[in-house]
Amino acid sequence: MMTSDLAQDRAAGSLRQRASGASLGGREFRQKGPRRRPKDSMSTVSHVDEPGQHEDASRLTVQMENTYQLGPTEPFPVVVVNHILEDVLTNYLQEEHYEPELCRQMTKTVSEVIKARVKDLLIPRYKLIVVCHIGQLTSQSVLIGSRCLWDPKSDTFSSYIFRNSSLFALANVYAVYCE
Repeated sequence: MMTSDLAQDRAAGSLRQRASGASLGGREFRQKGPRRRPKDSMSTVSHVDEPGQHEDASRLTVQMENTYQLGPTEPFPVVVVNHILEDVLTNYLQEEHYEPELCRQMTKTVSEVIKARVKDLLIPRYKLIVVCHIGQLTSQSVLIGSRCLWDPKSDTFSSYIFRNSSLFALANVYAVYCE
């Protein structure tokens, strides 16, 4: 029994030295004097990363060449996006009545559907922002405004207003060209 305890102490000490050396970047610091450990304590290492294991993955970078393209090759299809807005708003809201909680969820759903349908057009290098407002249709007026900083030569928007007997909806798609 005495020799097995001594072997376990040596194995635990060598594991501890390896773990502390790996965590200090290969530098070892030794304490002066003899090191003593209580008899009842036992150290174990559950996982030690091998040095250089994650370095290879971080060094793999894709070299992209500059395109020197400062404007879109084809204009943003505003008419097609207008048809998408009309189709989505009509299909989702035609038979709906205004209820605040339902409309709150419906704005999120309609926005995500519109964004997915516009992304399916595979228009390159445009960032899309979709904003949808749904409100109760009564005898009040609402002014909705938006301001954006963009290049009028390449950036654009598309908008559609839907109304039924109890609610109105306004959906905007902003297309901002990324150089």
